[in-house]
Amino acid sequence: MVFSGEVHPFRNPVQSLHFDVLQKIKSMGFSAVSIYIHWGLLEPERGEISFEGFRDLQPFFDAAKKAGLYVIARPGPYINAETAGGGLPGWGTYTPGLWRTANASYVEAYQPYIKAVGEVIANNQITHGGPVILVQAENEYSGFWPPYTEDFEYEAQLLKDFRNAGIVVPITTNDAWPGGHFTSVDIYGYDSYPNGFDCAHPYVWSPDAVPEYFWGSHEQLNPEDPNAVYEFQGGGFDGWGGAGYEGCSVLTGPEFERVFYKNQYAMSTTIFNIYMTFGGTNWGGISHPGVYTSYDYGAAITESRVLREKYYETKLQANFLAVSPAYLTSKPQNIGSTQGSFTGNSALKTTQTLDVVGNKTGFYIVRQTDASSFAVQSYNLTLPTSVGALQIPVLGGSLTLSGKDSKIHVVDYAAGSTTLLYSTSEILTWATIDGQDIILLYGNQGELHETAFILPQTPGSSPFARVVSGTATIKQQVLPSGALAIQYTATDQTVVQIGPKLKVFILDRSTAYQYWVLHPPTVGSFASFGTENPIIVKGGYLLRTASVSDGNLAITGDLNDTATFEIIAPAASSRTVSFNSEKLNTKKTSYGTLTASRNAHLPDVDLPKLNSLTWRAADSLPEILPNYSDEKWTVADLETTFNEWNWTTPLILFSSPYGYHTGNILWRAHFTATGMETGFSANISGGLAFAYSMWLDDSFIGAWTGDAPSDTHNDTHNFPSPLVSGSSHIITILMDHMGIEQSWAGASDWFRMPRGVLGYSFVNSPDTNVTAWKLTGNLGGESYVDHVRGPLNEGGLYAERQGWHLPGFDDSKWALGKPTEGISNPGVAFYRTTFDLNIPHGVDYPLAFVFTNSTTNPHFRAKLYVNGYQFGRYINHIGPQKVFPVPQGILRYNGQNTLAVSLWATDAGGAKINSLNLELRQKVETSFGPIDNAPAPTWRQRPNAF
Repeated sequence: MVFSGEVHPFRNPVQSLHFDVLQKIKSMGFSAVSIYIHWGLLEPERGEISFEGFRDLQPFFDAAKKAGLYVIARPGPYINAETAGGGLPGWGTYTPGLWRTANASYVEAYQPYIKAVGEVIANNQITHGGPVILVQAENEYSGFWPPYTEDFEYEAQLLKDFRNAGIVVPITTNDAWPGGHFTSVDIYGYDSYPNGFDCAHPYVWSPDAVPEYFWGSHEQLNPEDPNAVYEFQGGGFDGWGGAGYEGCSVLTGPEFERVFYKNQYAMSTTIFNIYMTFGGTNWGGISHPGVYTSYDYGAAITESRVLREKYYETKLQANFLAVSPAYLTSKPQNIGSTQGSFTGNSALKTTQTLDVVGNKTGFYIVRQTDASSFAVQSYNLTLPTSVGALQIPVLGGSLTLSGKDSKIHVVDYAAGSTTLLYSTSEILTWATIDGQDIILLYGNQGELHETAFILPQTPGSSPFARVVSGTATIKQQVLPSGALAIQYTATDQTVVQIGPKLKVFILDRSTAYQYWVLHPPTVGSFASFGTENPIIVKGGYLLRTASVSDGNLAITGDLNDTATFEIIAPAASSRTVSFNSEKLNTKKTSYGTLTASRNAHLPDVDLPKLNSLTWRAADSLPEILPNYSDEKWTVADLETTFNEWNWTTPLILFSSPYGYHTGNILWRAHFTATGMETGFSANISGGLAFAYSMWLDDSFIGAWTGDAPSDTHNDTHNFPSPLVSGSSHIITILMDHMGIEQSWAGASDWFRMPRGVLGYSFVNSPDTNVTAWKLTGNLGGESYVDHVRGPLNEGGLYAERQGWHLPGFDDSKWALGKPTEGISNPGVAFYRTTFDLNIPHGVDYPLAFVFTNSTTNPHFRAKLYVNGYQFGRYINHIGPQKVFPVPQGILRYNGQNTLAVSLWATDAGGAKINSLNLELRQKVETSFGPIDNAPAPTWRQRPNAF
């Protein structure tokens, strides 16, 4: 079972933090991790491919192997992923030819990238001792810009290029739906986001949201392959003005996982990747305009690397599949006729999925017919078993299924020397330890369940169950087949001994969440991938590893409170037990497990009060001052560009053809007045939620403050007074570039959607001539200055071009000023301060910068720079994001930090930030560490900065 979680290394620039996330995914019971690789970050300037800094893939591959996770590498060349350009480089926006086709100019453009990234991936394939087992070509190559259709020549060329780069493992692709696109790959698969992205209404599901047709499509398209879902919904993206990611986490929470994931198991999905499992951050300009700074995604692991409840739900399912080999050879038998099947209750659907190799084990996945229902349904099961058809529960009563829930019932399921003839409660895991089969079963609190066991025959004895721990009562009966059936109610934890060689733990769901299955490392280069000799431990916020040496069991993990452990391990391997290198005082229970308590070490820390710090301020819009020279700016002199988007300007006034692809863009139009002008009209495109401000010389004449749904705006701004004929003037426009659009459809020009001025005119003076248009963005454009932080970290603000956001800049001559004091006029102010942190080692204390929203302040936009990394883009009237997590490694947890804030007041009256605080998001003792700080080069005089 390839059970995988999606993680994007480029959304976490702290290389040493990858291992933390990957260990958490391993502890979920997953066997793999899937990654996108962003071409535009690796080759921001054509012909200059860089794996410098956070773009180096090797630390991630090494961390995955160390954690014991295989890797599905997905380098595109197109990836989508709510990223700038969908992974395509900015220079592609002006490169001739249709992209994502066999067009020669596109093939020539991507081939150097595929060769370079392919060689890195190839060196990390499992055939070379690395963790990579699958490589994906393209991404969702499923929709096509009319009149174009699927380009088979392109697909063949791309596969050839991957093979030429050294890829020998199977090549995959993910169709956006089971539509039969790009089936020439080795293992075809598809995507599914069945609950959509309406995070504002997280409790609303469509009645028919759960898809059953996928299996039929699989049988039609590639029945000889595994049923592979390379992206299955693990959350939802959220856009400007959206509901926020907590809503997305509810929309795709534990209930969603129980219903929708189990439906995929009903269709024998054996390559299953959850998108996202850890989202991370759209720091810098990584995002496309449809999302904001956070890419938390409502995933199982939050942006701050905190575990949500849904993490623990998925852990139950992954651990079950990890010990269920019969599932890997199963096929659904009754797709299309599941309603009322095996229950006689039309309000329920039950899929029969049978092991077609062993011809014995059956998985019966039951769910509500109406996915939106909150009703509780009662039912009985009539199931075929190895001893004939049985009506279950055999011992009387009925089963229940709550709304928005689903269960996996098993028949003839092998667990060591024991066979579960049937079980209505679900299996968390099982293991054979010291000659005893240990089986962990669970159900919702208060539910009635029944399980029947076929035990190895002992002459002269009859199977009998007795409660050895817990308060639950059981009802038992030896069936005519000789199997022992027990009926029970799931409450907390009850341990039942059945004969000398079977111990059953009956758990409710919340108790089951507390259990971890750890595998001590074996030997060799793949030591962390072993699945033998499991250690089962209850307790702890997160358990990471278990190792055995000379009878000592060493467990590592994280605690957020006092933990009471229960350890199920071989006696010879657990004569002593330690947690995070501290020996535990263990006690043996009457039924053979070990228990111990451990207090969490959670020291208090003092965080700086940001408003009490010494801040310094400077103007970051000198471009409107009379003595400012734009001599070094780029002249906008192109008359045409390869782009199907319409424009009405005599020259091209898009930023990308001039090499500026992110952040703030500034335009200056020089003109000589006729004396008739009364204003300036412009149609400006910046992407969703963008804004602009406009000045005539040094006089503010207006702005578009932006809203969530608008990516362009056409408006007229009046001049404050008549202009003198023959006088020289400059229109200055400061605008947001919210990111290059994605280009989901093949043969599409969507990613070329312009950012800049689409059209302009002078009111009452059509003959006024602009003698020169100039623009600037980030210093150097595609030849960006900061090679460590990468091509999308800086925009075109004066402060960014000068490097004022970097540590070490001398601001001592600046005036005192705070962002909470703000400015009284429209424009841009830039603020800097420093503060020290002294957070102890051995803890994980994620921090975030938090804005207080204010409806009394005028419209403004702010960016956060932490030690030179841009980690927040805040728009006070659009939102929704107010909390901006910044990971350890960007923040120096033991040392000095530089915090810079840009404040763009878009309204005439200026603006201020209501409040800005540094807050602790969680306190956890951790075994993880140390964390190496991301490289943060300090300020140096920038040649040719202007």
